Amino acid sequence: MTGYKQAILLREDLDMSKGKMIAQACHASLKAYRKADKQAVKEWEVSGEKKIVLKVDEQSLQEKRMDAEASGLTVSSVKDAGKTELKSGTETALAIGPDKEDSIDSVTGDLALIK
Repeated sequence: MTGYKQAILLREDLDMSKGKMIAQACHASLKAYRKADKQAVKEWEVSGEKKIVLKVDEQSLQEKRMDAEASGLTVSSVKDAGKTELKSGTETALAIGPDKEDSIDSVTGDLALIK
């Protein structure tokens, strides 16, 4: 049986504070959760709601979004409102899933975890 998870891709090429990064990741996670297939959400919830946070730059965020969409995965992007640290409309984060781990890994497997 395959596991389920959600991947959150967060831009590290922006000068975001740690708090801002966390907030953007949360926005992305919730947006994708609300859009995801209900059966995938159910499987994800009963298996512990696994999440990983991966670092990207602007170009790789765009590439991974296109790859995930082409694979039929749930994708939600976050663009900042511009009220605090960033220019309005700056894309900061992308969540993929919840969905099957192997499907998400096929898109994000080459990315490094944020530590």
